[in-house]
Amino acid sequence: ICNISRKQTRSESHYFNSFVSRTKTCGELRSCHVGQEVTLCGWIQYQRHGLFLVLRDFQGLTQIIIPQDEVRAGKKMPTGDIEVKAKTAEVLNSCKKLPFEIKDFVKKTEALRMQYRYLDLRSFQMQYNLKLRSQVVMRMREYLCNLHGFVDVETPTLFKRTPGGAKEFVVPSREPGKFYSLPQSPQQFKQLLMIGGLDRYFQVARCYRDEGSKSDRQPEFTQIDIEMSFVDQAGIQCLIEGLLQYSWPEERGPITTPFPSMSYAEALASYGTDKPDTRFGMKIVDVNDIFKSAELGFLQNALNMPQGTIQAICIPQGAVSNSIIILVTLVKLNVQKECFKNECVLLISLPDGTLKSPVSRFLNEKQKSDLIKAVKAEVDDLVLLAAGEHMEVCSILGKLRLETADLLEARGLALRDPAAFHFLWVVDFPLFLPKEKNPVELESAHHPFTAPHPSDADLLYTEPAKVRSQHYDLVLNGSEIGGGSIRIHNAKQQRFVLEAVLKEDTELLSHLLEALEYGAPPHGGIALGLDRLICLITGASSIRDVIAFPKSFKGRDLMSNAPDYIVPEELEPYHIQVAWPTAQAEVKTN
Repeated sequence: ICNISRKQTRSESHYFNSFVSRTKTCGELRSCHVGQEVTLCGWIQYQRHGLFLVLRDFQGLTQIIIPQDEVRAGKKMPTGDIEVKAKTAEVLNSCKKLPFEIKDFVKKTEALRMQYRYLDLRSFQMQYNLKLRSQVVMRMREYLCNLHGFVDVETPTLFKRTPGGAKEFVVPSREPGKFYSLPQSPQQFKQLLMIGGLDRYFQVARCYRDEGSKSDRQPEFTQIDIEMSFVDQAGIQCLIEGLLQYSWPEERGPITTPFPSMSYAEALASYGTDKPDTRFGMKIVDVNDIFKSAELGFLQNALNMPQGTIQAICIPQGAVSNSIIILVTLVKLNVQKECFKNECVLLISLPDGTLKSPVSRFLNEKQKSDLIKAVKAEVDDLVLLAAGEHMEVCSILGKLRLETADLLEARGLALRDPAAFHFLWVVDFPLFLPKEKNPVELESAHHPFTAPHPSDADLLYTEPAKVRSQHYDLVLNGSEIGGGSIRIHNAKQQRFVLEAVLKEDTELLSHLLEALEYGAPPHGGIALGLDRLICLITGASSIRDVIAFPKSFKGRDLMSNAPDYIVPEELEPYHIQVAWPTAQAEVKTN
């Protein structure tokens, strides 16, 4: 560490070097600074032969020369045009042997990185991710609060259980049998703020869901939470497009607005999912008309069943080399995993314009030709044909579309531009869906506060299963990064949805129902998943790479080993006891 005084000029570096003992960071020195005296602080990245060392801080690297008779050339790094000749050095602290090298190219298991997260945070990639996250959030605050009059309001973390939705974490209280819940979102609070006349609310909100972790999900996460009064769906969409355009990092290139929009029904029919990745083709194609007179039994069975259909996708170069063997295995695995009761068959497009498949002899030449034209198959493409119930068929083809894209890209075929950002609004969702365990009953497709589509408002009281909602999702490169809706602001309609349609106990929401009776304005909002958005912007493989202290895949903190046991004495004030599983109780006793 070089500790040399110099007269500091006020510049951009002033913001990094104010209030501390350094005068420059390790990443900012250039040839224009030659001859100046500087004070640097940081960690020794490495040293060689006692002649020089490389100092590292949060901004970069600088080579330090230990005074010798000969001065050496700088290294190949942004600060490589200069070297700092040490005048004095002070060791501020020592470091024991590291569990891994602090270099981005050194491979480390995720478990090791999370166990020593405070060391992993020293890597340039982690520091870049967290600084970019901070910059994006700051720009969002500027746009919302300074340019559009939003008010940043903090809402409670200790709340009560909300009916429906994801599982919530519970927190014991000192009142026997009573528990708080950690909110999965500030949904009720932001609606209450609109009823309170705040008009425009915003919060960088911490949210909690007691669910298993995935690559893009954590038990605790952050969202940009927004609500507005006297707004419609178009107004919310316009706000979010402007917000993202304003806060988007310059190094990622500009984004174009307005974002394209697609209905929920179209997304399922063309991509097999409500969050389509539109960076590449391979769309699902309806081929019902082609096979109306086909002699194949499974095709006719599909067409004769309620909601039956025949759909196809074309996999480019899917028949090349041994890709077809892997693709056949992939199809079989997905059919088994999804318990798909109907049929999937593969057909290869040959140079002579025909199709090769075990079922091709049952198709006439016109059917083969029409199929090739419909899916736009070329030589060595693979056509995947699926028949059965419409939702099941589209769903399995949608999954295979993404998995085969991963496979083909791993084999060198460029399908998705990693530098491209394709935004998409998905709209016109159903308001209710059949319950998985009891299809006769309905549940909210999103949450029970979503307003019905104005065109379907009358159906709410007669055929609720047919009602579309005023919900909208924002999708980026196949990941949902935001979702919101126009809310129900009429107390009678909200009570009908909860009691008559969803069969929920309205006592849990009595405070909200009462509040709606006091002249609630029309209102709506949205929440953007900050972790997922930053993950996509940075190209990180997991949201855990854009969170300073994330939980593991199983929801554990590997650094502090949380969650942890609590002794019975500490549980007594909360009137609860741990019911240990038999085997674990024996271990505790021993």
